[in-house]
Amino acid sequence: MGFKLISLFLLLSLLILTILSGASQAFASDKKPNVSHRNKPVLAAAAGGGGGGKSVLKGRKQTSGCNLFQGRWVFDASYPFYDSSTCPFIDGEFDCLKFGRPDKQFLKYSWQPDSCTIPRFDGAAFLRKWRGKRVMFVGDSLSLNMWESLGCMIHSSVSEAKTTFLKRTPLSSLTFQENNVTLYLYRTPYLVDISKESVGRVLNLGAIDDGADAWKDMDILVFNSWHWWTHNGVQSQGWDFIRDGSSLLRDMDRLDAFNKGLTTWAQWVDQNVNVSQTRVFFQGISPTHYVGREWNEPSKTCNGQMQPLSGSTYPGGSLPAASIVSRVLSSMKNPVYLLDITTLSQLRKDAHPSTYGGNGGTDCSHWCLPGLPDTWNQLLYAALSM
Repeated sequence: MGFKLISLFLLLSLLILTILSGASQAFASDKKPNVSHRNKPVLAAAAGGGGGGKSVLKGRKQTSGCNLFQGRWVFDASYPFYDSSTCPFIDGEFDCLKFGRPDKQFLKYSWQPDSCTIPRFDGAAFLRKWRGKRVMFVGDSLSLNMWESLGCMIHSSVSEAKTTFLKRTPLSSLTFQENNVTLYLYRTPYLVDISKESVGRVLNLGAIDDGADAWKDMDILVFNSWHWWTHNGVQSQGWDFIRDGSSLLRDMDRLDAFNKGLTTWAQWVDQNVNVSQTRVFFQGISPTHYVGREWNEPSKTCNGQMQPLSGSTYPGGSLPAASIVSRVLSSMKNPVYLLDITTLSQLRKDAHPSTYGGNGGTDCSHWCLPGLPDTWNQLLYAALSM
């Protein structure tokens, strides 16, 4: 009898230990951290010291696992970065509020990439990181748009800082004296040369000689071209003939001409830029909004538009010039980072000066300041931090 009681007791003890062991494992499993795959990494802010750690940027749109240029526009009450009335660097053609634009909702959108959160621009941090450095924007009036935007964004962070502002043709500059940071603008809409010959003004698709020495020895170069390649008429386009190799032409397919001119630029960068000292960017193709059928409003232009398109794709599709840029950059020996602003800018049919550019026309090519170019610069700021 006593032996049976002892055996029964041992069996009950083993059963209890088994139950307790299982409960303990289940409890431990319940305590595992709840990791959400929806959490987005925050990219390192560009305030980090020094310009080292330069990653390979050959035509890349993705860095640190994040595609900065795939995302959507979201309402953000903290925008804009600055007040146009307090920035002394804005041209009238971009100062939409000064010329009577009545709505301000277009100022209240921030770009949100799908896979990460980009750091908010910090002008003081930018000046500290790039102390003693030189930044140059090279291109057309869209480069002017971006150059003035960056100047205003920095100025809003250090509004009492002493500056030297020189507006000239083709080279303008803005220097923040305490940190000795200079932002340059070099105006050359085609990047390649327009030369005076006996027949008139000749756009030479195979030459970059005029002024290119000014682009050398910069710490950051941001190139841009396309806007003028679509101009027609000798007054608007700024040339009378095109030189393509040994051929002198009245005109030619503009995409073909752009491809050849951009290839000449790429060869110049490969031969003349020391990428161990200079970060090189291409601004990407800035779109226009003159043709409403591209976003399913056939009778409309940018005039009167008050909000971005929703989603992350543009109904009108991609731009052929953007494909040329990607192809040329991918063929280069030197790494060039593509600021692929095209799609995110296509979504901003609301962000143009339209009739509020002070020139009496309808401008659906350039962008209000504050406005979209501030986002371009925030993406430049994020890319520089990677």
